[in-house]
Amino acid sequence: MWFGEETGQGWLQVSELGLAFGLSALIGFEREIRQKSAGLRTHTIVGLGAALFLLVSKYGFGDVLTQGRIVLDPSRVAAQVASGLGFLGAGVIFVRRDAVRGLTTAATIWLTAAVGMAAAAGLPLLAVLCTVAHFVVLYGLTPLAHLLTRGGPTQQRLSCTYLDGRGVLRDVVSRCTGAGWAVTGLETSPVPGAPVVRVALAVQGRGSATALAAMLGELPGVTEVYTGDPEPDA
Repeated sequence: MWFGEETGQGWLQVSELGLAFGLSALIGFEREIRQKSAGLRTHTIVGLGAALFLLVSKYGFGDVLTQGRIVLDPSRVAAQVASGLGFLGAGVIFVRRDAVRGLTTAATIWLTAAVGMAAAAGLPLLAVLCTVAHFVVLYGLTPLAHLLTRGGPTQQRLSCTYLDGRGVLRDVVSRCTGAGWAVTGLETSPVPGAPVVRVALAVQGRGSATALAAMLGELPGVTEVYTGDPEPDA
């Protein structure tokens, strides 16, 4: 008999896998709509795989267990899953100049694995609560942080591309300071094969960085402005 609770392949285990699949997919969908490198498929596979690892640890060795002679410790597999996910997290974290990207995605992958293991361990309430907490953190704490820091000076980064040899950079810096922003960092890099230069600006002040970018875009000789760091050449 290959199907049933006594074999570790019954409806209970199927429901635990299904719960891990659904909750992991829900977290992954949020990452997908934000266009992150690890999205729906990655998070769903991580959560489902973590759940299967734990189920194998709980039920997969019943045929070799002997009372009083062989002891099974499922917590060892849970610990190995948590540490083994480090390579996935490292793959989505990268540093460009002084900006670190992908930390939230890496943490989300780690959380998704925990949700999958909780679902497989027979802890559905904890799995659901952690999934809800994920959305509270991403959609609730960020606006709260913005509300608490509103009115104070903020650090922003702008990327600007302008025509070389026309004194545009001087106008860009002047427009920033004239709008009440202090330029705290500046780094230029020529674009190979094109008569333009890219500049990464670190500015500090009060107001909207998007509005500042719009003002810089109106300057003669400026071809492109956006918030954030410049994208690397393909």
